[in-house]
Amino acid sequence: MSAPASNTPAHPWMPFSPCGTGCLPPRNSVPAVSWPRAMTRRVVALVVLLQAVGLVLLIPLLGKGRVRMRVERSWHSAMLRALGIRLDTDHDAVKRAVRGQAGEGGALVAVNHISWLDILAVNAVQPVRMLAKKDIEEWPVIGPMAAAAGTLFVDREHLSKLPETVATMAGAMREGALVGVFPEGTTWCGLASGKYRPAPFQAAIDAGARVVPVVVRYRFADGQVTTNPAFVGDATLWQSVSRVISMRGLVIEVEALPTIKAGSIGHTDRRQLAAEVERAVDRAVELSLEVRAPGHSVAQVA
Repeated sequence: MSAPASNTPAHPWMPFSPCGTGCLPPRNSVPAVSWPRAMTRRVVALVVLLQAVGLVLLIPLLGKGRVRMRVERSWHSAMLRALGIRLDTDHDAVKRAVRGQAGEGGALVAVNHISWLDILAVNAVQPVRMLAKKDIEEWPVIGPMAAAAGTLFVDREHLSKLPETVATMAGAMREGALVGVFPEGTTWCGLASGKYRPAPFQAAIDAGARVVPVVVRYRFADGQVTTNPAFVGDATLWQSVSRVISMRGLVIEVEALPTIKAGSIGHTDRRQLAAEVERAVDRAVELSLEVRAPGHSVAQVA
């Protein structure tokens, strides 16, 4: 998971998003649950989070089979339910796309990045080994759990370590791992999106792996698109969690787009491959916005 970036980056190669608080709707315009319901969600979410302590010890003992996947899916699904969120997806279709056919090996799962909820949503359908910034490794509870789940950490402060990260990702995919990445490198509001960085796609090319574009969308039960869950601007993680917990009727959609074989004819250049996946995801997002736009108001991009 990447922290929001609302200010100019310290280095020109650091991920940057112009999305800030201006991309979020006013609080009084978002359907909200009662105070007791919000408090109940906080308590239940805390209980589910504390269960992760036990999972840190359990997950490494489960190997890499279906039992482990089932445990990981169950935990992520439980956290979404604790937060009052409904997951709307064709689970079987997404799992087939991400896992691939027998013998196809690992894959790079490229997901558009809007919120910390993206990780919960994707892993509630099909657990993947996420690529995350190294800072998260130091977070209490979440850091150890991420490490136990096989998260690959990238040091974004030192560009010289990027080739090592690419090699690690490629090695994991050669061994059959499903590696999840947010190619934008940071969060956007969901109405606008960022340029996909080519480095993760080089790892897929080196491994000869499949690339599975995945689209995450946020809406209310009536179909209205919302930017409220976006983790953007100067908001802290706690502030973002509080916004989500207070929402009524939040739905997350997860959709897998057609798979691309990295390294095949026409897919040997990392920049072209990144641009192709970016266009596919952008088209899917734009189509959903066009379908749902009439009568629905959404926050404007700053």
